[in-house]
Amino acid sequence: MDNKNSPSKSNKKNTARDYVISILLAVIIALAFRTYVFARADVDGESMMSTLHDKDVIFVEKLSLLTHSIKRGQIIIFNSHNSADDIYVKRVIAVAGDEIEIKDGKVFLNGSELNESYLDSNTITTPGPFMKNNAIYKVEKDHVFVLGDNREDSIDSRILGPINIKDIKGHAIIRVYPFSRITIF
Repeated sequence: MDNKNSPSKSNKKNTARDYVISILLAVIIALAFRTYVFARADVDGESMMSTLHDKDVIFVEKLSLLTHSIKRGQIIIFNSHNSADDIYVKRVIAVAGDEIEIKDGKVFLNGSELNESYLDSNTITTPGPFMKNNAIYKVEKDHVFVLGDNREDSIDSRILGPINIKDIKGHAIIRVYPFSRITIF
């Protein structure tokens, strides 16, 4: 009788070991995926209205960070380096080498008024402390200049200055919640 039970116990141990290995492998793959490829971000606040609203859920991709291929117009999330280490959501307005100017309530990129069709029609852009000191600012290498779409309620590059590419955590590719406003960016 012992011989009959032995193979059965051995098979159960092998099966249990296989399950544990499979679960651990799945967790490792999921963590690597979340860290290096794709992640969820929750919008907290109104600085990106009317594009994004408080409590929206977005997904960001992270692969473009490996190649530093951040483009104008993308919505990014980045480390604010404030006392709470908040993650901010803003729109890239200018990349390295671009010249940015804010005058007469408008944004000028490389000497031309920026077409910002994503803004509400009555939006006025004021310079903020950083831009007041830099009437025309040329974005440094490995940095981007970001603005919130709700310019009256946004802590962005007008206050913070340029954002280092190393601080970017990803760029938004889809809003998944609320379900009635699913949007691909």
